[in-house]
Amino acid sequence: MSQLVYTRHDARLGVFALRTLDVAADAPLLHRWVTHPKAAFWLMQDADVDAVVAEYQRIADHPHHEACLGLWRGEPAFLAERYDPARVELVGLHDARPGDVGMHFLCAPADTPVSGFTRAVITTVLAWLFADPATARVVVEPDVRNTAVHALNAAVGFEVVGPVTKPEKTALLSICTRQRFLAATRDEGVPA
Repeated sequence: MSQLVYTRHDARLGVFALRTLDVAADAPLLHRWVTHPKAAFWLMQDADVDAVVAEYQRIADHPHHEACLGLWRGEPAFLAERYDPARVELVGLHDARPGDVGMHFLCAPADTPVSGFTRAVITTVLAWLFADPATARVVVEPDVRNTAVHALNAAVGFEVVGPVTKPEKTALLSICTRQRFLAATRDEGVPA
């Protein structure tokens, strides 16, 4: 059974929340999201539902990786992952420090885009991560070709470290400190 883990009120778009993932129940929905053409950088375009179940069960079983379903106004709208970059994704590829937390997020495909929605999602995910006082920096490794997410990352306080070569892609390693995030989002009602 899933449980709510974080809630944030966005002054313009309303309530965003994160709940634990129920792998079996959420898999059909996640499958639609991760195989959608707009999710090409998620690298699951050819996955079937069983592959999605296997991937998210692997994450659920991992001691240093977790996934949450994001809700907007009570409805599923995005996916967020938190991981320890010294043990998952970036092992040996970045200068790992205590308090580093890795992050992935994916917005659900929308028939009618909502202005500012993706920024509200990344702000919510980062606010969730920084709500843990042990989190000092958030580390991301999006594909170097994903220019839209690079711009979004910069807008919420990420600084580019540089490209890193991973088995599946060349990634643009970027890091956001708590201070940079709070400075970038001070007008968005993010608690300090």
